Amino acid sequence: MTTDAVTVIYNPTAARGRAARRIGVVNAAFDRFGLPHRLEPSRAAGGIETAVWQAAMGGATRIIVAGGDGSVHEAANGLMRASRETALGVVPLGTGNDFAKACGIPQDASDAAELLAERIRHGVPPRAIDVGRMNGRYFVNGAGIGFDARVSEIADGIRWPIGDLVYLAAVFRGLLEGCCTPPLTLEYNGVIRHGPLTLASISNGPWVGGMFPIAPMARNDDGQFELVFADPLGRLEVMALLPSLLQGKHIGRKAIHHAAVTSCRIRAERPLASHLDGENQPAASDFEIELLAGALRLV
Repeated sequence: MTTDAVTVIYNPTAARGRAARRIGVVNAAFDRFGLPHRLEPSRAAGGIETAVWQAAMGGATRIIVAGGDGSVHEAANGLMRASRETALGVVPLGTGNDFAKACGIPQDASDAAELLAERIRHGVPPRAIDVGRMNGRYFVNGAGIGFDARVSEIADGIRWPIGDLVYLAAVFRGLLEGCCTPPLTLEYNGVIRHGPLTLASISNGPWVGGMFPIAPMARNDDGQFELVFADPLGRLEVMALLPSLLQGKHIGRKAIHHAAVTSCRIRAERPLASHLDGENQPAASDFEIELLAGALRLV
Protein backbone atom coordinates (compact mmCIF):
# COMPACT_ATOMS: atom_id res chain seq x y z
CA MET A 1 0.00 0.00 0.00
CA THR A 2 1.32 3.45 -0.92
CA THR A 3 0.37 7.04 -0.15
CA ASP A 4 3.07 8.75 -2.25
CA ALA A 5 1.70 11.09 -4.92
CA VAL A 6 2.00 9.45 -8.33
CA THR A 7 3.27 11.52 -11.26
CA VAL A 8 1.19 11.00 -14.42
CA ILE A 9 2.77 12.51 -17.53
CA TYR A 10 0.70 12.54 -20.69
CA ASN A 11 0.87 13.68 -24.27
CA PRO A 12 -2.35 15.54 -25.21
CA THR A 13 -1.56 15.16 -28.92
CA ALA A 14 -1.18 11.36 -28.89
CA ALA A 15 -3.54 9.53 -31.27
CA ARG A 16 -4.13 12.84 -33.05
CA GLY A 17 -5.59 14.48 -29.95
CA ARG A 18 -7.61 11.57 -28.58
CA ALA A 19 -5.33 11.35 -25.54
CA ALA A 20 -6.41 14.78 -24.29
CA ARG A 21 -10.02 13.62 -24.37
CA ARG A 22 -9.28 10.33 -22.59
CA ILE A 23 -6.91 11.38 -19.83
CA GLY A 24 -9.85 11.71 -17.45
CA VAL A 25 -10.01 7.90 -17.13
CA VAL A 26 -6.69 8.00 -15.27
CA ASN A 27 -8.06 10.57 -12.82
CA ALA A 28 -11.17 8.48 -12.30
CA ALA A 29 -9.28 5.23 -11.66
CA PHE A 30 -6.74 6.76 -9.28
CA ASP A 31 -9.46 8.63 -7.39
CA ARG A 32 -11.42 5.42 -7.04
CA PHE A 33 -8.44 3.76 -5.34
CA GLY A 34 -7.69 6.84 -3.22
CA LEU A 35 -4.29 7.41 -4.85
CA PRO A 36 -2.93 10.97 -4.70
CA HIS A 37 -1.58 11.93 -8.11
CA ARG A 38 -0.73 14.88 -10.30
CA LEU A 39 -1.18 15.23 -14.05
CA GLU A 40 1.56 16.85 -16.11
CA PRO A 41 0.82 17.49 -19.80
CA SER A 42 3.73 17.64 -22.22
CA ARG A 43 3.22 19.13 -25.67
CA ALA A 44 6.75 19.66 -27.00
CA ALA A 45 8.85 17.00 -28.70
CA GLY A 46 11.20 15.60 -26.08
CA GLY A 47 9.11 17.03 -23.26
CA ILE A 48 8.10 13.67 -21.81
CA GLU A 49 11.69 12.45 -21.79
CA THR A 50 12.80 15.56 -19.90
CA ALA A 51 9.89 15.43 -17.46
CA VAL A 52 10.48 11.74 -16.71
CA TRP A 53 14.21 12.29 -16.24
CA GLN A 54 13.56 15.17 -13.84
CA ALA A 55 10.99 13.19 -11.85
CA ALA A 56 13.31 10.16 -11.60
CA MET A 57 16.24 12.31 -10.54
CA GLY A 58 13.96 13.93 -7.97
CA GLY A 59 13.37 10.56 -6.33
CA ALA A 60 10.07 9.39 -7.84
CA THR A 61 9.60 5.68 -7.22
CA ARG A 62 7.12 5.29 -10.06
CA ILE A 63 6.02 7.38 -13.04
CA ILE A 64 2.92 6.79 -15.16
CA VAL A 65 2.96 7.76 -18.82
CA ALA A 66 -0.30 8.05 -20.73
CA GLY A 67 0.14 8.17 -24.47
CA GLY A 68 1.28 6.15 -27.44
CA ASP A 69 4.47 4.33 -28.33
CA GLY A 70 6.27 7.62 -28.91
CA SER A 71 5.45 8.72 -25.36
CA VAL A 72 6.68 5.39 -23.98
CA HIS A 73 9.86 5.72 -26.04
CA GLU A 74 10.60 9.14 -24.55
CA ALA A 75 9.79 7.94 -21.04
CA ALA A 76 12.11 4.93 -21.35
CA ASN A 77 14.94 7.16 -22.54
CA GLY A 78 14.38 9.53 -19.64
CA LEU A 79 14.49 6.66 -17.15
CA MET A 80 17.55 5.03 -18.70
CA ARG A 81 19.39 8.35 -18.68
CA ALA A 82 18.53 8.84 -15.01
CA SER A 83 19.93 5.39 -14.06
CA ARG A 84 17.44 5.12 -11.22
CA GLU A 85 15.22 2.30 -9.97
CA THR A 86 12.11 4.29 -10.89
CA ALA A 87 9.35 2.04 -12.26
CA LEU A 88 7.30 2.91 -15.35
CA GLY A 89 3.54 2.48 -15.70
CA VAL A 90 1.78 2.84 -19.05
CA VAL A 91 -1.78 3.80 -19.97
CA PRO A 92 -2.15 3.28 -23.75
CA LEU A 93 -3.66 6.34 -25.44
CA GLY A 94 -1.89 6.13 -28.80
CA THR A 95 -2.62 4.77 -32.25
CA GLY A 96 -0.70 1.49 -32.37
CA ASN A 97 0.14 0.87 -28.70
CA ASP A 98 2.62 -1.85 -29.67
CA PHE A 99 4.48 -1.72 -26.36
CA ALA A 100 1.30 -2.08 -24.34
CA LYS A 101 0.34 -5.15 -26.38
CA ALA A 102 3.76 -6.68 -25.81
CA CYS A 103 3.41 -6.19 -22.04
CA GLY A 104 -0.13 -7.54 -21.76
CA ILE A 105 -1.46 -4.12 -20.75
CA PRO A 106 -5.19 -3.74 -21.49
CA GLN A 107 -5.77 -1.80 -24.70
CA ASP A 108 -8.73 0.01 -23.17
CA ALA A 109 -7.30 3.04 -21.34
CA SER A 110 -9.86 2.83 -18.54
CA ASP A 111 -9.04 -0.83 -17.87
CA ALA A 112 -5.30 -0.12 -17.99
CA ALA A 113 -5.60 2.78 -15.54
CA GLU A 114 -7.72 0.66 -13.21
CA LEU A 115 -5.15 -2.15 -13.25
CA LEU A 116 -2.29 0.27 -12.60
CA ALA A 117 -4.09 1.92 -9.70
CA GLU A 118 -4.82 -1.46 -8.17
CA ARG A 119 -1.21 -2.63 -8.50
CA ILE A 120 0.14 0.59 -6.98
CA ARG A 121 -2.38 0.59 -4.16
CA HIS A 122 -1.52 -2.97 -3.16
CA GLY A 123 2.25 -2.58 -3.60
CA VAL A 124 2.65 -5.19 -6.35
CA PRO A 125 6.38 -5.41 -7.18
CA PRO A 126 7.39 -4.17 -10.65
CA ARG A 127 8.68 -6.64 -13.22
CA ALA A 128 11.86 -6.30 -15.25
CA ILE A 129 11.84 -6.02 -19.03
CA ASP A 130 14.65 -5.82 -21.56
CA VAL A 131 15.76 -2.61 -23.24
CA GLY A 132 17.63 -2.06 -26.49
CA ARG A 133 20.18 0.57 -27.39
CA MET A 134 21.02 1.74 -30.90
CA ASN A 135 23.71 4.35 -31.48
CA GLY A 136 23.29 5.63 -27.93
CA ARG A 137 19.50 5.88 -28.02
CA TYR A 138 17.26 3.44 -26.11
CA PHE A 139 14.22 1.50 -27.33
CA VAL A 140 11.76 -0.83 -25.63
CA ASN A 141 9.67 -2.30 -28.44
CA GLY A 142 11.86 -2.46 -31.52
CA ALA A 143 14.23 -0.90 -34.02
CA GLY A 144 13.75 -0.92 -37.76
CA ILE A 145 16.02 -0.11 -40.68
CA GLY A 146 14.99 0.07 -44.32
CA PHE A 147 11.45 -0.16 -45.66
CA ASP A 148 9.62 -0.31 -42.32
CA ALA A 149 11.48 2.81 -41.21
CA ARG A 150 10.39 4.59 -44.40
CA VAL A 151 6.82 3.46 -43.72
CA SER A 152 7.10 4.98 -40.23
CA GLU A 153 8.21 8.29 -41.75
CA ILE A 154 5.28 8.30 -44.18
CA ALA A 155 2.75 7.33 -41.49
CA ASP A 156 3.94 10.19 -39.32
CA GLY A 157 2.85 12.62 -42.01
CA ILE A 158 -0.60 11.13 -42.65
CA ARG A 159 -3.29 13.07 -40.78
CA TRP A 160 -6.29 10.95 -41.76
CA PRO A 161 -8.31 9.75 -38.69
CA ILE A 162 -8.10 6.04 -39.62
CA GLY A 163 -6.36 4.53 -36.58
CA ASP A 164 -4.00 1.62 -37.24
CA LEU A 165 -4.86 1.71 -40.94
CA VAL A 166 -2.56 4.72 -41.26
CA TYR A 167 0.36 2.26 -41.30
CA LEU A 168 -1.20 0.14 -44.03
CA ALA A 169 -1.79 3.27 -46.10
CA ALA A 170 1.87 4.19 -45.53
CA VAL A 171 2.97 0.77 -46.80
CA PHE A 172 1.18 1.30 -50.11
CA ARG A 173 2.59 4.80 -50.49
CA GLY A 174 6.07 3.55 -49.60
CA LEU A 175 5.89 0.89 -52.31
CA LEU A 176 5.66 3.62 -54.92
CA GLU A 177 9.12 4.83 -53.86
CA GLY A 178 10.77 1.41 -53.88
CA CYS A 179 11.46 -0.99 -51.07
CA CYS A 180 15.13 -2.00 -51.08
CA THR A 181 18.11 -0.62 -49.21
CA PRO A 182 21.45 0.20 -50.79
CA PRO A 183 24.12 -2.49 -50.32
CA LEU A 184 24.90 -3.06 -46.65
CA THR A 185 26.66 -5.43 -44.29
CA LEU A 186 24.64 -7.13 -41.55
CA GLU A 187 26.55 -8.85 -38.74
CA TYR A 188 24.91 -11.05 -36.08
CA ASN A 189 25.85 -14.20 -34.15
CA GLY A 190 29.11 -14.53 -36.08
CA VAL A 191 27.27 -14.32 -39.43
CA ILE A 192 28.27 -11.64 -41.95
CA ARG A 193 25.80 -10.95 -44.75
CA HIS A 194 26.46 -8.55 -47.64
CA GLY A 195 24.00 -6.98 -50.06
CA PRO A 196 20.76 -4.99 -50.11
CA LEU A 197 17.72 -5.88 -47.98
CA THR A 198 14.11 -4.84 -47.91
CA LEU A 199 14.22 -4.32 -44.16
CA ALA A 200 15.85 -5.38 -40.92
CA SER A 201 13.71 -5.40 -37.79
CA ILE A 202 15.23 -5.89 -34.33
CA SER A 203 12.25 -6.76 -32.16
CA ASN A 204 11.89 -6.68 -28.39
CA GLY A 205 8.10 -7.08 -28.73
CA PRO A 206 6.00 -8.79 -31.41
CA TRP A 207 4.23 -5.82 -33.00
CA VAL A 208 5.07 -2.84 -35.22
CA GLY A 209 2.66 -0.31 -36.69
CA GLY A 210 -0.21 -1.48 -34.51
CA MET A 211 -1.25 -4.27 -36.87
CA PHE A 212 1.91 -6.08 -38.02
CA PRO A 213 3.17 -8.97 -35.80
CA ILE A 214 6.58 -8.87 -37.43
CA ALA A 215 8.19 -11.03 -34.73
CA PRO A 216 5.34 -13.09 -33.23
CA MET A 217 7.74 -15.06 -31.03
CA ALA A 218 9.26 -11.95 -29.38
CA ARG A 219 9.07 -11.52 -25.60
CA ASN A 220 10.46 -8.44 -23.91
CA ASP A 221 11.67 -10.26 -20.80
CA ASP A 222 13.57 -13.21 -22.28
CA GLY A 223 17.02 -11.66 -22.65
CA GLN A 224 17.08 -11.67 -26.45
CA PHE A 225 15.93 -9.79 -29.53
CA GLU A 226 14.29 -11.36 -32.56
CA LEU A 227 16.09 -10.24 -35.70
CA VAL A 228 13.83 -10.50 -38.75
CA PHE A 229 15.13 -9.41 -42.12
CA ALA A 230 13.98 -9.74 -45.71
CA ASP A 231 15.92 -10.21 -48.91
CA PRO A 232 15.47 -7.49 -51.54
CA LEU A 233 11.87 -7.77 -52.73
CA GLY A 234 9.99 -6.11 -55.54
CA ARG A 235 6.70 -4.28 -55.08
CA LEU A 236 4.56 -7.26 -56.13
CA GLU A 237 6.52 -9.57 -53.82
CA VAL A 238 5.91 -7.24 -50.88
CA MET A 239 2.21 -7.10 -51.75
CA ALA A 240 2.06 -10.89 -51.90
CA LEU A 241 3.74 -11.11 -48.49
CA LEU A 242 1.37 -8.69 -46.72
CA PRO A 243 -1.47 -11.14 -45.94
CA SER A 244 0.87 -13.58 -44.18
CA LEU A 245 2.62 -10.70 -42.38
CA LEU A 246 -0.69 -9.41 -41.05
CA GLN A 247 -1.35 -12.89 -39.62
CA GLY A 248 2.18 -13.36 -38.27
CA LYS A 249 2.73 -16.32 -40.61
CA HIS A 250 5.62 -14.92 -42.63
CA ILE A 251 8.47 -16.42 -40.60
CA GLY A 252 9.99 -19.30 -42.51
CA ARG A 253 8.76 -18.12 -45.88
CA LYS A 254 11.24 -17.75 -48.70
CA ALA A 255 13.26 -14.52 -48.46
CA ILE A 256 12.36 -13.99 -44.78
CA HIS A 257 15.10 -14.72 -42.24
CA HIS A 258 15.00 -14.90 -38.45
CA ALA A 259 17.54 -15.25 -35.65
CA ALA A 260 17.57 -14.69 -31.90
CA VAL A 261 20.31 -12.17 -31.07
CA THR A 262 21.59 -9.99 -28.25
CA SER A 263 23.45 -7.61 -30.56
CA CYS A 264 23.94 -6.87 -34.24
CA ARG A 265 25.55 -4.31 -36.50
CA ILE A 266 24.52 -2.83 -39.84
CA ARG A 267 26.81 -0.79 -42.08
CA ALA A 268 25.36 0.70 -45.26
CA GLU A 269 26.98 2.34 -48.29
CA ARG A 270 24.87 5.46 -47.75
CA PRO A 271 22.63 6.80 -44.96
CA LEU A 272 19.41 4.91 -44.28
CA ALA A 273 16.13 5.70 -42.57
CA SER A 274 15.62 4.05 -39.19
CA HIS A 275 13.13 4.10 -36.35
CA LEU A 276 13.11 3.25 -32.66
CA ASP A 277 9.70 2.32 -31.24
CA GLY A 278 8.17 3.95 -34.31
CA GLU A 279 10.02 7.22 -33.73
CA ASN A 280 11.98 8.35 -36.78
CA GLN A 281 15.72 8.73 -36.27
CA PRO A 282 18.30 10.77 -38.20
CA ALA A 283 19.53 8.93 -41.30
CA ALA A 284 22.74 7.02 -40.61
CA SER A 285 24.96 4.48 -42.31
CA ASP A 286 26.29 2.66 -39.22
CA PHE A 287 24.01 1.05 -36.63
CA GLU A 288 25.18 -0.66 -33.44
CA ILE A 289 22.39 -2.46 -31.60
CA GLU A 290 22.71 -4.15 -28.20
CA LEU A 291 20.43 -5.66 -25.56
CA LEU A 292 20.31 -4.52 -21.94
CA ALA A 293 18.61 -7.43 -20.18
CA GLY A 294 16.08 -6.57 -17.49
CA ALA A 295 17.11 -2.90 -17.52
CA LEU A 296 13.64 -1.34 -17.11
CA ARG A 297 11.14 -1.86 -14.28
CA LEU A 298 7.48 -1.97 -15.29
CA VAL A 299 4.66 -1.33 -12.79
